[in-house]
Parts: sequence; C-alpha cells; structure tokens
Amino acid sequence: MRDAHTDPELKDVVRRFVAPGRRYLRLGGSFLRLSGLEREMFVRNLVQAAGEITPAELGILLEGGWRERRTASWLVAVAGRTEFRSRIGELLLASGGPYGGAYCITLATFGTSADADLVCRYLDRYLPQPELGYDRTFALSTLLHLDAVLGTERASPYLAAGGLWQQWTDATPNVVWDPQEYRHVVDQLCSFARECAELFAKMETRH
Repeated sequence: MRDAHTDPELKDVVRRFVAPGRRYLRLGGSFLRLSGLEREMFVRNLVQAAGEITPAELGILLEGGWRERRTASWLVAVAGRTEFRSRIGELLLASGGPYGGAYCITLATFGTSADADLVCRYLDRYLPQPELGYDRTFALSTLLHLDAVLGTERASPYLAAGGLWQQWTDATPNVVWDPQEYRHVVDQLCSFARECAELFAKMETRH
C-alpha cells in the first residue's frame, strides 16, 4: 500500500482529487444530506474531477489507503470506467477494512451480471466468517439492488431460511441491519452515482 505522506506521486494526486472539500469524507454518504447550491457544486466538482483524472492516476489512488481508494472508486463509477471492474472486484474481495461500500456502489453503477458475480464472490467468501462484521449488509443490499436492475434473484439463496445470511447473523454478536431495509440506502447512493454519471456523459459529449 502506498502512503501519501511518503510518496510524492500519490501525494500530488491526493491533493488534486481526494482532499478538495474533504471529498473523501463526503463520499462516505454524507453528501446525501446536501441540498441546493452546495449539492449542485459538489456534483459538478465530482464530475469535473472524474473527467480530469487519468487512468494512471486512478491506478495510483487505488494503491493508496482507504481515503484514496474510496475516492477513486467513486470517480471510476461516475466516469463509467468499466476497465477497472476487475480491480474494484479485487479490492472488495480483499476486504481490507470497513470501507467496501464504495466498491459495491461502483459495481452497482456498472450494473451487469459480471458485477453481480463479483458481489456474490465476496458474499460467498465472507458470510461464513462471522468474526468479520463489516460490509456484509451493504454487499447483500447491493445484490438486491442489482437483482432489481437485472431482473434476477441472485440474493434469494443467501436470504433463504438456513442460508448463508441467517448463518452469519446467528453467529455474529453485532447489530445487523436487515438488507431488505438497508437497500433503500444503497438505492439512494446508486441514484446519486447515476445522476453524476449522466452529467458526466453530457459534458463528455460537449467536448
């Protein structure tokens, strides 16, 4: 993992794309509370950043810490850079901390069966591990979202009585959100990502 404190190349990319307006924090979901001009400016700045950053710079951010990876993942989603699908899937599967939501949103924004495959790989690996308590609800809610988009029912086996979801919730002492209820949060985040992606596409067409 590259460190912005000791890596001049990463530090420069962070300065330009991660740090402005503490973007990396707002991309955790707090942007949903923005309204009016503040929201409009956040959207426009995010879309502009997605257009300015190069694939090489995105690769650099994805080698950094959670702030860099979260920001890069959103910029990938906004710009529709599906060439990063495998890399995003790798980072989700690595489960390096409780920040996998951004990867899920990126895959949900791409919205194909290949993206659902990556979410399923994550659930298959980590639902049998109750000692790891983060991102399971987010991932399953993302799969529910993708099911609605694709007209599939890939979440059903996980949610069936005695399935991996019940096994995980029975084994974990943590308070767990119902993925059916939490899906509305994922839907909101995906709606925002699509809004930004549509604006990005319009701006690219003008260029």
